[in-house]
Amino acid sequence: MSKPLIDADIKKAATLPSSYYTDSSLFLKFFQSMNQTWQVIGHENEFHSTVHPLIHLEDVFQQPLIRTNFENKTSILSNVCTHRGMILCQQSLDQKTIQCPYHGRTFHLNGDLKHMPGFEEVENFPTPSDDLPTFNHHVWNGIEFTSMDSLVPFETWIKPMAERMQWWGQQPSLKHDSTRDRQWDIKANWMLYVDNYLEGFHIPYVHPELNDALSNEAYLTECFEGGVLQIGLAKEGDVCFDIPEGHIDAGKRIAAYYWWMFPNLMFNFYPWGLSLNMVMPIDVEKTRILFRSYVQHPHLLELGAG
Repeated sequence: MSKPLIDADIKKAATLPSSYYTDSSLFLKFFQSMNQTWQVIGHENEFHSTVHPLIHLEDVFQQPLIRTNFENKTSILSNVCTHRGMILCQQSLDQKTIQCPYHGRTFHLNGDLKHMPGFEEVENFPTPSDDLPTFNHHVWNGIEFTSMDSLVPFETWIKPMAERMQWWGQQPSLKHDSTRDRQWDIKANWMLYVDNYLEGFHIPYVHPELNDALSNEAYLTECFEGGVLQIGLAKEGDVCFDIPEGHIDAGKRIAAYYWWMFPNLMFNFYPWGLSLNMVMPIDVEKTRILFRSYVQHPHLLELGAG
């Protein structure tokens, strides 16, 4: 029986071998599986047009996608025309159909082909392959997700966070604050960013303000299938969550919940709302970090751990 790569006993465990961070073939093997992962589209209240290209997901899916909404039905479609491979939509549009700028092939907002000029007498046309491919779409507390070919059902993947944060979803609706959006391109393997997120030893030295906001009593870490939860406790008198009675965390002065959801999403819950990190692998030595903020209680911004 082969020895496990990482010992289950944290006292004996070691960092992954360096090849996992530097080997292009290992990176490519992982990258090709990204289509099977769940990724964040955005929050439903930040989309104001019927057609919206999801440019930020092209890095991980290697497939241009669009989000459409018509009569309260949201669809995630391929953004590539089924005729000659032209990109259909370069910017947000408010219209009831999608028309290819190359030959005028037109689609309904659910992806079905509507019309193709010059094909009026073509036999056995259209076929299902002429429609735009559609992809998974799920919503949790207003946050939308998609996957090209999910390996794990959405309900299974989101369950640990959804159950623990059920009370949080009953609070006021989130509002995307685009002034807080950030993007960083870093020259490092994507897993190094995840490693940094999952260890708290650097906090006193790299994040002194966060360290001052957290209690010295404990920094809790819980591992589960498909992710890790870290909990920071607030100092006496500092801003913290008001957690309802009967909840597993009731009575705790929780300043923040930090959820890492495999493989590349980080949900940071604060009393003011939610910040989201999307860690987008570009190549073995390059990573793009997308940072988004969704605010519930603006008066609590800049207070506490957030």
